[in-house]
Formats: sequence, structure tokens, C-alpha cells
Amino acid sequence: MAESMAGLKRSHRCAELSAANIGETAAVMGWVQKSRNKGGIIFVDVRDRSGILQVIFEEADCGAESFKKAERLRSEFVVAVTGRVEARSGAVNENLKTGAIEVRAASLRILSESETPPFPIEENSKTKEELRLKYRYLDLRRPDLQRNLMTRSRVAILTRAFLADEGFLEIETPTLIKSTPEGARDYLVPSRVHPGSFYALPQSPQLLKQLLMCSGYDRYFQIARCYRDEDLRADRQPEFTQIDMELSFVDVEDVLDVNERLLKKLFQEICGYDLKLPIPRMTWREAMDRFGSDKPDLRFGMELHNVSDTVKGCQFAVFKGALESGGSVRGINAKGQGGMPRKKIDALVEYAKGFGAKGLAYLCVQEDGSYKSSFAKFMTEDELSALVSAMDGQAGDLLLFAADRDKVVFDVLGNLRLELARQLGLLKKDDYRFLWVTEFPLLEYSEEDSRYVAMHHPFTMPMEEDLPLLESDPGAVRAKAYDIVLNGTEMGGGSVRIHQADIQSRMFEVLGFTKEAAMEQFGFLLEAFKYGVPPHAGLAYGLDRMVMLMVGADSIRDVIAFPKVKDASCLMMEAPAPVEEKQLAELGIEVSEEEEGK
Repeated sequence: MAESMAGLKRSHRCAELSAANIGETAAVMGWVQKSRNKGGIIFVDVRDRSGILQVIFEEADCGAESFKKAERLRSEFVVAVTGRVEARSGAVNENLKTGAIEVRAASLRILSESETPPFPIEENSKTKEELRLKYRYLDLRRPDLQRNLMTRSRVAILTRAFLADEGFLEIETPTLIKSTPEGARDYLVPSRVHPGSFYALPQSPQLLKQLLMCSGYDRYFQIARCYRDEDLRADRQPEFTQIDMELSFVDVEDVLDVNERLLKKLFQEICGYDLKLPIPRMTWREAMDRFGSDKPDLRFGMELHNVSDTVKGCQFAVFKGALESGGSVRGINAKGQGGMPRKKIDALVEYAKGFGAKGLAYLCVQEDGSYKSSFAKFMTEDELSALVSAMDGQAGDLLLFAADRDKVVFDVLGNLRLELARQLGLLKKDDYRFLWVTEFPLLEYSEEDSRYVAMHHPFTMPMEEDLPLLESDPGAVRAKAYDIVLNGTEMGGGSVRIHQADIQSRMFEVLGFTKEAAMEQFGFLLEAFKYGVPPHAGLAYGLDRMVMLMVGADSIRDVIAFPKVKDASCLMMEAPAPVEEKQLAELGIEVSEEEEGK
């Protein structure tokens, strides 16, 4: 029978008690972690979000009724205990915050009983994630997940305080908006009042925050919910949260300055990490050439070497063919890995194929200085030596090469260096390496659409010196865009926006928008721009990703209270789910039998 807590008030959370409270009477409430009946004395660990506290029940202290109730306690019962705080009679538990004390119970109320949970409530659970997500309300009781969510709360609170001090206003924007092309697929919401018409859930508040700049609010921020109907991976969810901001009368340096100071504050307060400013910068071009990635992980070396010039005269068909078709030959040097077994090298080749490689050429520099290579018979000794020299190869090194179009080469080697770093244990989670990546290409060519598309969005400002190239060589135009990267993860990004009508018109033309199409998609913004628009710029962080990196989690699911799984479903609520015919009829929607059967 569950009891009431009427007349009883909690005095402390479990782990708020310490040796300073010895001799005091305390009232604590929480869940039973475990109970051990030693015959005449019962030890119970009580847990709440602050931690665990040991409570001792002896009939002489708590009376026969409370002792009898204590004998019934099982895992996850919810209890209220009053008692005296004492120094621990047994050995001090160094692993517990409250390991030097215990509470000698004077009374016990069982506020709620529990069935046996489907898995133990413990840190670093080995239970399959699918089961934990089905019972997420139990999973969320685990101390490691609770710490993650409390950290997330602190990040949000500190961000709000910092940005408020910097003159930012917190303004909410709607979640029922017009569908506009922003890269990913929109989630659509049918309108009952306007049959056949749909709202979209925002992929970001991009256009709305630009309108706020047009409205004179100067500095805006929002901890905003965003939605994208796209395939999931470790750092993606269909709904996620951004720390979103926009500033007026600024250029790149102003945005980077305020954000560097925000990051310094957050990582100092949350992680105890002293971020040295300014954060290093690297252009997109340099990042791709050196790391094969626009979000390079700087915790280790293994940088890419472009050896196209070194091998251009050789007869190795793979290298020769790539160069003749306008591609390149690049490699990475896995220092000291020359003795890697052939089986592991073959596994790396298969890994590389997953990123578009037709194969992977390798060369081991033996301890005696000789070479063991997959392509040695196609090159002279001098050509091989020149190649090893260009790669800074020394005895004991493993050299790996990709030859193809630049895009494929970068993708293959950029991912291969990360895989090698994982295998070699080079990725320390508390080794925070920040980097601004700047000067992204404004446009990228879409083979699928046979035209240029915006790399970020159509309102990104080109670099002034590249404006003459906008029509003649669109692919060479750089953007006033910037990403903040931490340990190989893009944590946030933004850009200076176009505020001049003539540049915006040119941008739409290059993207293939007619004036009519541009007005149809973005009319409300373009109309607003006729009435005086300030120069403005912004940035948005993925809050989930930031917290994931701070706490050293492997997935953003570990820092989101109720996440979705890979197919965008919620195992706990069993969503999405069919709805009643009546609801569909009100919306003028029919579901075909084919769809229902899927």
C-alpha cells in the first residue's frame, strides 16, 4: 500500500548531505537502489538525481512498524526516510559522494511500490539500447544519463545569462511556418482550416531571425527546436535543438568574437577547460587539402599529402588514370604501422571502398628500409623512393594512397585517417581542439540537378572580392561563412547574410530561380528587404552536439531526454502511429492501402 507524504517535508536531496550534517535530523526521499537484510539490521541505498545515500534500519531506532516495512523494500520502491546523520560505522566508501556518512532511520514511508524493472538501473548500462529506449523513463533514472541532462540544463542557463549580458534579446519564433527549400526534407503539418494546404515545421529559424533584424531587434537569440525529415546517424535526430543567434551591424569578426567568449565561458564552467583565445582559423580549402574534411579533427596528425606531381610520370595505371582525368593522388602516413598485418590492411581497403574508393594503394617501409607495396612492380626504385620521401616516410611507416576525383580522394582519406586514429586509440575525449573553418565555397555543383546549389542557404554573402566571379566562375566564389569545429564534429555554423537587393538577385539567378519563383518561395523576406535592412550575420550551434562533446557521449541520444531511433520512431510512445479515420477526414486526407501495409 502506497503511503502519503502528508506532514513530511524533504530537508535534503540524498547526496546534499555530508559530514557537516553529522548529528542533524534529515528527511530524504528517493528510489531504492538496493536493499541488504543482514538479520536485525537492514542497509538500504536510496537514490535521487543528486546521488546515493546509505540508510540503516534497526528496530530499536525506527520501531517495529518501520522495520517491518524496511524488510519489504525492493529495487525502485519510492521511499521517504527520516533519521539522524551519522559518520559511517563501516569502511568509508570512496566511490560515493556520501561515502563518509549514513542515515540511521527513525521512520519510513513507502510512497510507491515497483515491479521488478526490465533492466538494472545502473551507470554504463550494458542493456541493449532498444530495450532502454522502450523504457526510457527507467533509463533516465541512471546516474550517467541524469548527469548528462543536468549538464545540458546548465549549458542552456549559462548561455541565456551570457547572451543577455551581451545585449541579446530572447525571442521565440513559430513552429508552424511555410515550407521553403532549405536542403533537407520538411516535416509537413496539414491544415484543417485550409484544406489541401500545409504548414512546415522549421528546419531552423533562419528566415524569421533575418526578419527580426529587419525589425530592428539588433541582437536576437533563441534555444530553438528544429525539425528535419532526413536519414539519421549518431549526431542527428529528426528533432533537435539549436542555440540560434543573429546580430545587426556586424561583420565576421564581431560574430566570431562574441562566440569565442561564449565558448570560453561554457567550457570553463562545465568542463573546467581553459579555452585559449583566439580560436585557430583555417580556410575551407586548407582544411580539405590537409585533412580531407571541412570539419578536421586536430587531436592527431596523419595529414594528407598531395603527391600528384611526384607520381605524374609513373606507369602505375591507377595513379596515371586519376591524373589524366583531372583528379589527384594523395596519401596519409600511418607512422609506425608498417608492420600492420595484411588482413588489417585489406580491412582498411574495404573501409575505403565504402566512401567511393575503387581501391587503396599501400606501401610499407620495412625496418631495413626496403619497401613492401601493392604497386611496386609498376614503379621504378627511384620513383618509389621519391614517393616515400614526399610522404616523409621512414622505416616502420605505412603509407596509404587514394587516386580519383578530388571529392572522392578527400572523402576516402578524410575518413580513413579517422578510422586509423580510432584503431590506434588517438581520440581522447577530453582533449578539446577547437577550430574555425572559414571561406567555404558559396555554391556547389549538383550532378543530380545539373546546376549550382547553395552550400549553406541562398542568403549567404559572397566575399566582396569574389563578386565578379559570381556569373563567370560560380564554383570559385567563396562565402562569408564560418563553422566552429570541435574534435572533428561541426558544432555550429553561420554566415554574413546578403542585405543588398542587387546581390540577392544575382544569387537567385545563379541558383536558377526566376524572379517569380524567388518571390513564391521567399516573397515575405524579399518584400521586407525593400524597407531598409541592416547588414546582419548569425550563427547557430547544435546544442545536442555541444553537450555530447562536453560529456564525452558517443551519440546525441545520450543527451536528449526522449530521442528517436534510426527510423525516426519513438520506441517508448510507439510514434508515429495511425490515427482515426475521423481525424483524417477532417484534414481531407486519405491513406492508401499500399501505404497502410508498409
